[in-house]
This record gives sequence, structure tokens and C-alpha cells, in this order.
Amino acid sequence: MREIVRRHLGKVVAGAAIAVASTAVMVGITLPGTAGADETGGTKGGGQAAAGQQQDQETQGAAAAPGVVEEAPAEGDKGKGRDPLTDDEMERVAKLALNRQLFNASEDVDGDRGPQQLGIDLADPGASELDDANAPRRADVTYYDYKDDTLVTRTVDLDTGKVVGTSTSHGVQPPLSRAETAEAARLLLADPLSAGLKGDYKDATGKELTSPDQLQLNSMVFRANPGVRPAALTACGEHRCATLTPKVKNGPWIDTRDLVIDLSTRKVVEIVRG
Repeated sequence: MREIVRRHLGKVVAGAAIAVASTAVMVGITLPGTAGADETGGTKGGGQAAAGQQQDQETQGAAAAPGVVEEAPAEGDKGKGRDPLTDDEMERVAKLALNRQLFNASEDVDGDRGPQQLGIDLADPGASELDDANAPRRADVTYYDYKDDTLVTRTVDLDTGKVVGTSTSHGVQPPLSRAETAEAARLLLADPLSAGLKGDYKDATGKELTSPDQLQLNSMVFRANPGVRPAALTACGEHRCATLTPKVKNGPWIDTRDLVIDLSTRKVVEIVRG
């Protein structure tokens, strides 16, 4: 650590990632116009970073939920067996999974109609299908419905094009998608609690921080631990909450881990320590 800039909310760590003490899941992203950060895509949601890891690498993020319900495209390029999903399969499945009923009854991270798509993954085979080379090829499409804080998974049979299963759960918080991380950053910058972040950014660059596009961002899901303060944070876990670790492009990390963005209520809360 070569330099520490101390302002309202702490420190700027030059040239190194911050060790984040949290039970949350870390996922890095690159926002439009940035370079060098990382995002979703692997296990669930298309390449999520491992829990507790903080990385600075460029990857692609999960797409936001479609704005309209469209007819599924032609089958296009198809995989076989346990091959990874092809781009054509992912495009087709995304449209098959989102029916009008789900679209009309749900909300995304921006409060618009339609659920927030988190990712598309090849579904695990059933116990009786493990040794079957001709087992059905299925895909899971995962959404978060901000209207009632529900995780929704729709399973599509790639051969028949039919939705063969739907599951819902509460209190389950997968890593954040790129769209959710971008929205968390916008909410933070619009809140007075971002004054320290903006001050540190100006110290590091000499410029005003006005847009998330000026930063590279790592994000983590935040879950409330017993005794967390203030009380406004106790809902995190049932609500979808995030913390961010911003990085100046080609510059230092800025410590904002005490600022929690509740995406469900669209409010920013500062953790009380000690």
C-alpha cells in the first residue's frame, strides 16, 4: 500500500484490491465505457465470481430481463448432451421462459415491468439420467422479482421448447448481475452518503465523480448478521442488498464497504461499527 487518502468514509488503497470482510458473494463487473473489471457468467447466472473473492478481470455480465415478451427464435445452433449452451440456445430459452403472466406480474431492479434476469445455465440431469447419453437437454433461467423479493427459476426443455418446471423461493440471494450492480452504483452516487467516495475520487483523479461509468466495480450481496446496526439493515437477506468496491480506472480502489444499497427499497444505509 503506497498511499492512503483519508476523507469522510475511509481509505483509497493504491494498486491493490481490498480484503472485504463480509459473508456476501463477490462479483466484479465492467460497466459500459469501462475496462478491466469482472462480472457474471459461470455456475448460476453465467460466470459469477467465487464467494469471498475479489477480482479485477474483464468478463461479460448476465443480461437484464427483456422489456417485452417475444416469440422464441428458430432453434439455430444446438449443443449435445452436456455441452455448454450455445448462444442460439440461450437466446431461445430466454424468450421461452418468460411468459406474459410472469412478465406482467413482476418487476426488475429499475422498477420496470418484468423480472430481473440473472442467468441461464444448463440444468443438472435427473438422478435416473446420469448415465443416459440421450437424456433430455434442459436449461434453467433464473430471475429475481423485485415486486415481492422472490427468486424464480424456470426450466425449459430444449428439445420440445416447453417450460417443464418453475420454482420460487424467498431469502435466496445469488450474486448480483451487471444490471443490478450498475443500478446499485447509480443509487449510491445519488445519495448524500456518497460524499466520501466522491471526495476520494477527486483526490485520486482531480475530476468530479458523476457517473458509474467512471468506475470499475466489484459488488457483493449483503446479508444482515445478528446485531447489525442500524435496524434498517436487518431486512437484508430477505431484501436484495449490495455493497460495492469501486476502483478508479487505472487507479486505486476506494473503500465503501460500510455503505449498503438496499435494491428492494432503493435506499442507501451506512453500517454502524462498534
